[in-house]
Order: sequence, then C-alpha cells, then structure tokens
Amino acid sequence: MTMTEPDRTVAGQTATTGSRPLEGKIVLDLTTAMAGPMATLMLAGLGARVIKIENPARGGDTSRNNSPYITAEGLSTTRVDDADMSVSMMLRGRNKQSITLNLKEAASREVFFDLVRQADLVVENYAAGTTERLGVDYASVRHLNPRLVYLSISGFGQQGVAGNGKAMDTIIQALSGLMMTAGEPGDEPVRFGVPIGDLAAPLFGLVGALAALVEVGRTGVGQHVDVSMLGALTSLVACEPFDAFEQIGMPTRTGSFVPRLAPFGIFRSADGWFALCGPTDVFARGVFAAIDRPELAQDPRFADRDGRVSHHEEVHAMIAQWAASLPTAEIVARFDAEGVPAAPVRSTGEAVRDPLVLERGEVVPLAHPVYGVAEGLYGSGLPIKFSASETSLDQPAPALGEHTDTVLTDLLGYTPERIAELRRTGAL
Repeated sequence: MTMTEPDRTVAGQTATTGSRPLEGKIVLDLTTAMAGPMATLMLAGLGARVIKIENPARGGDTSRNNSPYITAEGLSTTRVDDADMSVSMMLRGRNKQSITLNLKEAASREVFFDLVRQADLVVENYAAGTTERLGVDYASVRHLNPRLVYLSISGFGQQGVAGNGKAMDTIIQALSGLMMTAGEPGDEPVRFGVPIGDLAAPLFGLVGALAALVEVGRTGVGQHVDVSMLGALTSLVACEPFDAFEQIGMPTRTGSFVPRLAPFGIFRSADGWFALCGPTDVFARGVFAAIDRPELAQDPRFADRDGRVSHHEEVHAMIAQWAASLPTAEIVARFDAEGVPAAPVRSTGEAVRDPLVLERGEVVPLAHPVYGVAEGLYGSGLPIKFSASETSLDQPAPALGEHTDTVLTDLLGYTPERIAELRRTGAL
C-alpha cells in the first residue's frame, strides 16, 4: 500500500462550494463505536457542523483503538506512532471536528451546556441511563435550548432492560432473530458479516432526527428521539412474514434458494457463483429461454408461479446442471439478453471498486489526516444524490481534540486564558 501526499480533501472528490442540505446546523456528537458515529457521519456528509465530544481520560472514541491502523508505512495491526490512526476512525470520523471534554467533571459539563445553547441536535449512543447519571440527558438540557432535538441510540431503548442494558451488533443480531433467517434448515445460527444491527439503528435515528428538526421549523419546539438497535433490526426482520411461513409449514431458512419465488437463488458456475431472480411468469419464461428450454414455459408444472413453487427442486436442479459447465460472464449475459435479473457474486474487494459506485461517491477513498490517501483503501460514501444540493465526505477524520480551541473560541467566544484554565484543571 502506498500513501500520497497529505491533503485536507480526499482524492477523487472535490471540496464542495455550493449549499448542503444541513448547512448551518450544529450537531453535538456524544457517540462512540459504530451505531452513533455512523449517524453523525451521515449528518456531517449532509453538511451539518458535527462537533465530536470525546473523553480524554479514555482516549476518545473506542474506534480509535480498532486494529488495523494506517501508519507512515501503510497498514499495520498495531499502532507505532502517535499520528497513526485506525481505519475505523478514518472512516467514521470524516468531516467532524473533535473536542475533548470529561463530562464527569462539573467544569466540562458547563462547557457542554454552553454548546447545547448553540446546537440544533445532540446525538448520543450510551447505554440507557448513562447520560442521566452524567447529568447531560435530554431532561437536564432541554431548558437550555427549547429548540433542541436530542437523539438517543441504544441497544434496547431508553426505558432500559433487565441486566446492564449494553449491546453490541452480534447481541442484537442474536436477539432479533436475524441469525435464524440465513443458512439451511437445521444449520447453526449465521452471523451476518456486515454489522447490520449497528447500521440499521443509525438510519432510523437519522430519519427520526431529521423529522424532528422539520417539526422544530414548524413549532419551534424540539424533542427527544429514542431509537433502539433491537427494535430497528427486529422491525426489518418482521418485513418478511416468517411467522406465517412457520404456521403453514414453509421453511424460514432456505439456504441458497428461495423456493416460494422459484426460480430464485444462488448457483455455481464453472468459475464462480451467480445470483438469479425470476419469480414472475415473464422472468421465468426468460430463464427457460436462456437455458435453452423454452418449452418449459408451457409445461403445466412450470407455467405459473404456484406450479414452479411446487416443483422448485426440479426448476433449480435444471438451472444448476445447465450452469455448471459455463463461465459466469456467459451465464449473466444470456440472462441479460432475456431481461432476467442476474449478477455475478462478487468479492467485497471487487464490489467496493465498482466504477459506478465510485463515480457516484457511494464508496470513496479513505485518507489519513497526516499521511494522506491510502491507495487501495475505500470506505462508505454518502449514497444519496440531490438534484440541487451538494454532499460529500471530503475531510479526513480529526486527531483527538484537534478542534477544541477552535470550537470554544469561534462558537462560544471563550478567551485563550479561559481555555488554558480549563485545560489546566483537566476539564478539557
């Protein structure tokens, strides 16, 4: 891996000069790890000024200590210099300003209260009850700024649960039922490699926070938005009628194929794998034409959807036998010619280098604030395109506390002497 010269903009992107949807909005970011930081990352990409508040006593966001790291020599499993930064923080910290506050200290809380008076939105993802113990929960700050929207993302919601109420993505996947939706009947539970629990919650949180901000514009009154990781992911699981499947004897775990949509699934080719979706009569006719069996479209067993579902094993076996000796590219081309949805199964490396998603900024190169762009290293972009507004994640993640003086000076009007005293007493 090679590194380019440091730059405050990420290669492949142009620093925007037009208006952004959330330009002028101030977000106080009390988040750590993944679910909360992903919400504030999207807010930053939409143009909000995101002020990331990190605890200096704990080394800041826990993501700063996630291996691997970018060093002056490239990727490393260990940090070798103070300037080295985790890939996790390089991704989740972009376009944010970092200040340090130890909210267990009274002087730090007073600084936070001053920030609240200027803010439009606070985002936090502590375990339920933590902000209340610190004295920075919504009930404690709402009087400071009646227009404030306060977003809480937690494992189980703000009412709390038995036990410690702490959750991580794998715990949420386990409790949501998601692990029992993939794999074959009787298989062990399958953990999704993409941390979908950590990603679903910030998406719902963002929807809720933006809706609340719209209401502030109408009523002048903010509110508390409460999103749980378990609720967010379980609501997605419930989009499929798995309970209905169980009641009528249909399997909820069907492995590589979906019998109730046949022909539908993942098949092996001579040189890899491909996905095929042909649930409708039109698509099914295209599938039969592509595999040189057009007469099957008139066969009573396969002519309509119910018939294909009843004979799904035969349908899928025919496709599998046909595809086994053909290269993936030819298979996909044949289905494309018949208007049937089909695609090669790509590796993650191939997927994030797709020219289309790179051109649209949905995946972007990652840059270190000191060492520059790490060639061949990509991260999430902002997969939303506007016809008039601009968005981007064009600023590298900040060092811990990099913007403390700047924020306290230009936003709060603190003097250098006051900042120095706060730093001397350990508040910063």
